[in-house]
Amino acid sequence: MQTAPKKVVNAWAMYDWANSVYNLVITSTMFPAYYEEVTKGNNGNVQFLGREFVNTSLYNYALAVAFLVVAFMSPILSSIADYKGNKKNFMRFFATMGSISCSLLFLFKGDNLLLGIVCVVLACIGFWSSLVFYNSYLPEIAAEEDRDRISAKGFTMGYLGSVLLQVVCFALFFFPTSFGLKDGTQALQVSFLLVGIWWLGFAQIPLAILPISSKSERQSRHHVLANGFIELKKVWKQLIHMPVLKRFLFSFFFFNMGVQTVMLAATLYGKSELSIPTTNLIIAILLIQLVAIPGAILISKLSGKIGNIKALMICVAIWILLCYGGYLIPKGGIMEFYILASCVGFVMGGIQSLSRSTYAKLMPETKDTTSFFSFYDVTEKIAIVIGMFSFGYITELFNGSQRNSVLALMIFFVIGLILLFFTLQAQQKVKS
Repeated sequence: MQTAPKKVVNAWAMYDWANSVYNLVITSTMFPAYYEEVTKGNNGNVQFLGREFVNTSLYNYALAVAFLVVAFMSPILSSIADYKGNKKNFMRFFATMGSISCSLLFLFKGDNLLLGIVCVVLACIGFWSSLVFYNSYLPEIAAEEDRDRISAKGFTMGYLGSVLLQVVCFALFFFPTSFGLKDGTQALQVSFLLVGIWWLGFAQIPLAILPISSKSERQSRHHVLANGFIELKKVWKQLIHMPVLKRFLFSFFFFNMGVQTVMLAATLYGKSELSIPTTNLIIAILLIQLVAIPGAILISKLSGKIGNIKALMICVAIWILLCYGGYLIPKGGIMEFYILASCVGFVMGGIQSLSRSTYAKLMPETKDTTSFFSFYDVTEKIAIVIGMFSFGYITELFNGSQRNSVLALMIFFVIGLILLFFTLQAQQKVKS
């Protein structure tokens, strides 16, 4: 196949530009800091649905529930899209749901905890569900030899877009009165509204230009709601006979468990455990995004020289060291947090982009790309569910301290690294 025209490729990458602001502002920086600030009363304990939780643990549990819903829904959604040929419509629906939920966080003030948690869950579902369909476009618009480059382009666009809006939100936070706002707290609320508008607005570009997927040539013998799970079973049966891809998915399951948990829990860790001021947290996350851009590009080039699997092994090994470093950071260690954030940013962009493109490369030739990416997506989401639940549970187990939770993440990365080594062995065996 030939790579799609530049206009289509750019439109595809533009969705990263549109929705990555959710990852930066809502899950990584401003909302976690805002959430911790408005729920820190009563020693950080909150009442939710008749039970008392540590506020940070409740947040982690809420995200775990959201990802569990996504993991269950994605096979159903991908099946409908695959057989009906309306992939773009589903992408539009979830992008709209996610962006509106982000906007509604403007109304969350701490005393209406239910509204905040529900909106966080719905925004998370909207973001990740739309990515099922977005990711499945990659092998449709890019030739195999171009997938690493185009995947990295998407992530790069995402980081650029998110940093741009972050700077705007940054200005609102530091100079609220200059923009007619009462204080920094109100500025954070306005930031949530801006994220929703940005996401919904820029998403219209890829939704207008990306091609409409054709209906599956296969006739469905089962109910459309069951097809997704049947397709996952078929994908698994194929994977059994594909030793390289099978081992890669197992390794991805474990190291992604660590990567995503770090990304989702880092701000709350810095705020509640390390007592890093909100201002410094925002600067740290901004550093992550800026460093992630060259990180994604350089690691992509490294993979071209030594191969995807070896490049991923280097990334995972660095992640292990970073977890230990995060555990050792002293309370109030702002400069140490900055250094750690910069290192995290460098490998974060690379490992995400490379994981997606490696999977696309290792996939067999098939027209049912959505089914294969649905399997990838379910693997990723179940990993996040386990990671976030483990992080929250260990935090509650140690009376609200998150240090041991960070240390425990090393185990996931170590297992992922070992499995990547076996993946490399299988790959070399196939080539020989």
